[in-house]
Amino acid sequence: MSTTAELLKGAAELFPDEVVTSAHVRHLDLPFGAGRFALITLDNGFDHTKPTTFGPQSLANLNTAIDQVEAEAAAGDIVGVGITGKPFIFAVGADLKGVELLKEHEHALAIGKGGHEVFKRLAALAVPTFAYYNGAAMGGGVEVGLHCSYRTVSKALPAFSLPEVFLGLVPGWGGCTILPNLIGAEKAVQVIIENSLNQNKQLKGQQVFDLGIADALFEGADFLEQSLNWTAQVLKGDIEVERPVIDRGEAWDQAVAKGRFIADSKVHGAAPAAYRALDIIAAAKNGDLQQGYDAEDKALADLIMGGELRAGIYAFNLVQKRGKRPAGAPDKNLARPVTKVGVVGAGLMASQLALLFLRRLEVPVVLTDIDQERVDKGVGYVHSEIDKLLGKGRINQDKANRLKALVTGVLDKAEGFADADFIIEAVFEEIGVKQQVFAEVEAVAPAHAILATNTSSLSVSEMASKLKHPERVVGFHFFNPVAVLPLLEIVRGEQTDDASLATAFAVAKKLKKTAVLTKDAPAFVVNRILTRFMGEIQNVIDEGTPVEVAEKAVEPLGLPMSPLVLLELVGPAIGLHVSETLNRAFPDRFKVSPNLKAVVEAGKRGFYVYDSGKPELDPEVAALLKQGDVVLTEEQVRARVLDAVAQEIGIMLDEGVVAEAQDIDLCLITGAGWPFHLGGITPYLDREGVSERVNGKKFLAPGVASVPA
Repeated sequence: MSTTAELLKGAAELFPDEVVTSAHVRHLDLPFGAGRFALITLDNGFDHTKPTTFGPQSLANLNTAIDQVEAEAAAGDIVGVGITGKPFIFAVGADLKGVELLKEHEHALAIGKGGHEVFKRLAALAVPTFAYYNGAAMGGGVEVGLHCSYRTVSKALPAFSLPEVFLGLVPGWGGCTILPNLIGAEKAVQVIIENSLNQNKQLKGQQVFDLGIADALFEGADFLEQSLNWTAQVLKGDIEVERPVIDRGEAWDQAVAKGRFIADSKVHGAAPAAYRALDIIAAAKNGDLQQGYDAEDKALADLIMGGELRAGIYAFNLVQKRGKRPAGAPDKNLARPVTKVGVVGAGLMASQLALLFLRRLEVPVVLTDIDQERVDKGVGYVHSEIDKLLGKGRINQDKANRLKALVTGVLDKAEGFADADFIIEAVFEEIGVKQQVFAEVEAVAPAHAILATNTSSLSVSEMASKLKHPERVVGFHFFNPVAVLPLLEIVRGEQTDDASLATAFAVAKKLKKTAVLTKDAPAFVVNRILTRFMGEIQNVIDEGTPVEVAEKAVEPLGLPMSPLVLLELVGPAIGLHVSETLNRAFPDRFKVSPNLKAVVEAGKRGFYVYDSGKPELDPEVAALLKQGDVVLTEEQVRARVLDAVAQEIGIMLDEGVVAEAQDIDLCLITGAGWPFHLGGITPYLDREGVSERVNGKKFLAPGVASVPA
């Protein structure tokens, strides 16, 4: 038994639930008389929508296949070796559900070494090797191809990435070392650091080719056939692949420096993965691959045993699993069909909602408002956005015409909503206004129609309290921008029935949103936590702490933006409104900042100006601020903010606002963009000891987003 096989056999014992990927070898005669060729196909035996992964046994299977082709190559029986995946999926990397269960550093180290040892054997074969990226390729799936002599990619490939940094790892099976030596440090930093920290941005097939990762690009319909034809021409010498000379001078150092700047701007030093990856890329400048592989092994093992990866995998599972099977959702068979949607209001938010319903449901959508000018503007917005999609090639002319024909605007609710199945309001955030709107809608809507509110903080039960049929009212809270943020808080009022709720969840699924069921509590989940979070920042500013100290205090959380920049995005007036709503509900915990009120009354749109290209405190805002004389340090501010958030989450869970802490994290990740490396917030609060300090216990069970005991 080879050393590699022994290593993998030992590691396999740590992954009892591995979904095993096979590596089938078949032989074929290449066209143009190029010779006999061995093709390895990766396949986990499931349907073509299931990803192919690499656990220890899967790596062992690939290792066995390489044993076979290695002997054939040495004997001169084959002229080359190719590797591809099952239809639509190449391979998506390591088996993370096994990795998160590892308890020992040496076991984590074995995983890194195992992948390296198998993949390096491809590079060492006596014949040229070819990777055919026929479908989705991520992580180790990308890296196995990087060890090959040549690569082709399908134009139809939907997703290609090295997402490890996003999850709290480094590309540890050659990615950090080979990629910069293949395409240069600048492009490698883009793929490994920038794309990962940009919400795990994926590359399409054309982009993979343009970056120089692949040597040839072919249509998806006959991708493998074309790849084999190209392979034959390469082997015969009819095609010579030319690659650029890599700049190993100042450009390499500048690329690494740019990567550190990107990492600082995204995670502010709070998460180690990006920096470990950049260290390896920097060292790869000398072209010593084995030195790079050793560094990858060490970094991979260290990070596997750290909290960031556990939180990253936890967050990934929340989005991919819990987000698709919402806790507490009623029987989906109770859902009613939705063949027409009504939108009350035609402002920006209402128009965004109309566009979303139109694109996802492709049913008639009708907007109403108080005058024709507003209605026309709302319909015009939807039409213009459809034209943009057409211009970008996202839809064709026939579909654009069809969608435009489906959206209309009327002044008369009776005319617009008489046959609507789902009606959502997006009007002024004032309870009396919304009650009046629902009364008008109930009078003209069919008896089965769902009445949904996009309120961000008001009581859904109170909104429905004056209706004849309050059981069909449901909260349907989107986050801005509607097309970007996945979260949809679905709020069950006191009298909302199961059929209405089931219909709401069914609609959410068609809208491709991550739906989370919440109790009808003030500001629901995200806005309640963010208001407590930002409220504590505002409190310390009001008390006397400088704005820049208060802002910088929470940088270690690696949030997508600072609290006051977020307030600017939300809008100070909306922030003030939500804080006033929560102050009325919980005056002991939620204060209304007099300085925020002054900023809103002055008509300011935020605390900052950007004349210098970066945020600086607006002198006019500075003049408005009235502060006390209590000045806190960054550490003191951070402790206060985290204590406040931990307390609020504990109260929300006690109140049953959501089913579990996991739903809190899912909401913050998908609705507020909180980073994967935190796992939302509760794993971070547990790791930092805040949960126990404030609530006397951790939010999550041992081994959930943490190293198993």
